[in-house]
Amino acid sequence: MKGLRGSQLSLDPQLGRFERTYVRVLGAPANGLRIRMRRILPQTRGHYGTILDAGCGTGVFAMELAKMHPEAQVTGVDIEPELVERATAIARAAGITNVQFELGDVTALTFNDRFDLVVSVDNMEHVQDDVRAMTVLRNALHPGGTLVLHTPSYYRRWPVLKKTVNFDVPGHVRPGYHEEELVSKLREAGFEDVRSRFTYGVLENLTNNISYKISGANQENKVAYALVAPILHAVSYPGQFSQPRWGAGLLANARRPAASS
Repeated sequence: MKGLRGSQLSLDPQLGRFERTYVRVLGAPANGLRIRMRRILPQTRGHYGTILDAGCGTGVFAMELAKMHPEAQVTGVDIEPELVERATAIARAAGITNVQFELGDVTALTFNDRFDLVVSVDNMEHVQDDVRAMTVLRNALHPGGTLVLHTPSYYRRWPVLKKTVNFDVPGHVRPGYHEEELVSKLREAGFEDVRSRFTYGVLENLTNNISYKISGANQENKVAYALVAPILHAVSYPGQFSQPRWGAGLLANARRPAASS
């Protein structure tokens, strides 16, 4: 399915007619999701036979990965049966045939030495035993395989330059990570060649703060958000080219050792 990133979400059977048209034309409406897609997806360039999206939600990243890597088989797993069903229905309606969705808990996946690439976007902040979850993701990789992991940072800019603790979002067991903490935990989980950088620069953070104010991170005030979202997307778009010294997100690349046990 062609269109802006995330436009396949217009095929979600739970959306109303107006919502479907809106998403089909303008792509995924959530400002934070668009920011993360611009930051994370370029990190997955390369050649892979098997890809895992761990904690896939409605499958937007898994489906974008399937479109980017038509030669790969993509698997998305999530702990919520409703989200797995929705993702499956959307992918089927969009004609994306190289992706499948399964129930799975990121702390208890039984995949071993199976994937060339594992992507996990904003999941670790939901997991109490995050090192265990990271270890599970390491084990899911082939030796030498790559992990691309995104989490909230411990701090965000509020309103623009002031440093404050990140948003308290329902379901989070921590507001986010300090950079050195995330790197340390990935190494403790058995990863090597860990590289990290911040996401959500000034423009991205500003638009995301406005987005949270309107939607409450819970799809509130949908009409108001639909009106302002295109402006937020346009303002935040150049932010992808920035390299913030600190920001509201953290992006890490890591590798399972080639001789890992």
